[in-house]
Amino acid sequence: METKGPRSPAMTDVARLAGVSHQTVSRVLNDHPNVKEQTRLRVRAAIAELGYRPNRAARALVTGRSQLIGVVARNSMLYGPASMLAEFEQAAADTGFAVSVGSVRELDRDSISAVVDRHLDQRVAGLVVIAQVASATEALAEIPAEVPVVFIDGDPAAGRSLVTVDQVAGARAAVRHLLDQGHETVWHVSGPTEWFDSAGRISGWRQTLLEAGREVPPLLSADWSAAEGYRAGQMLARMPEVTAVFAANDHLALGVLRALHERGRRVPHDVSVIGFDDVPEAAFFIPPLTTVRQSFGDVARAALTLLLGQMKEESGAADTVIVPAQLVKRESVAPPA
Repeated sequence: METKGPRSPAMTDVARLAGVSHQTVSRVLNDHPNVKEQTRLRVRAAIAELGYRPNRAARALVTGRSQLIGVVARNSMLYGPASMLAEFEQAAADTGFAVSVGSVRELDRDSISAVVDRHLDQRVAGLVVIAQVASATEALAEIPAEVPVVFIDGDPAAGRSLVTVDQVAGARAAVRHLLDQGHETVWHVSGPTEWFDSAGRISGWRQTLLEAGREVPPLLSADWSAAEGYRAGQMLARMPEVTAVFAANDHLALGVLRALHERGRRVPHDVSVIGFDDVPEAAFFIPPLTTVRQSFGDVARAALTLLLGQMKEESGAADTVIVPAQLVKRESVAPPA
């Protein structure tokens, strides 16, 4: 039986032996001036002891040998993140690039650092980080500055290249549609508040109601599941004053629809419901769901364009692309009874 030999040492091994961060190792390898001489010697000694051979993204760019893009993504079966990843892999393949996906359970500092180091050891030409949550901000700030990187759904204040859907405008379109039908106000079942997408939809919902001079109902915070939508829907179904609901994604909307049906509240005759995402099944809900469509293909292609621009030094490291969202009108919205 053939056995595998020991793995080659990685940058994280050098950092651990030298007692420094992987960013410091990166600075030593790139002869950065802002490293103390004693630290530089310690890192060099660790490199020699381990026999570490650096495979850096920047060097791969110079030689033109890398056709590999590294993706850092949360391990998720949610429709949005999974669709985004699939669309990016296709966009990359269309331009001759392969994609190496590093999945993490949580977008925290240690998990992201480990995946980034593995990608750099693979000599990736650049990185794409699908970073939906605020907890990732600190970890993402530690990606070496010389590595071409684009964030999808990241923090707009991070100062790095970003591509995202206009969540605020999408939510505003949904709420405005319900108000235009004659509803006095709109209740919102949100996603997790630490997600940037969820925060944008909450902001758009609240802004639109305030600008219209309408009462802002209490926020019903949930996760992204139909089960949580059902739980929120059970409460809303018992409140006769509720005539319009904006759910932060289509799965939440599905749960709301089930709860309303069980309570005898007809959609859209008694309560109007709008979702977000436009999952493939949304047109087959009962009734067919009015929702807000995100173009994951447009996001993926924009992210790839920004990344290729950085590789060729034709675009900046802090460019932002906002992809519009589209309201899709079906049969789950009507004027209040």
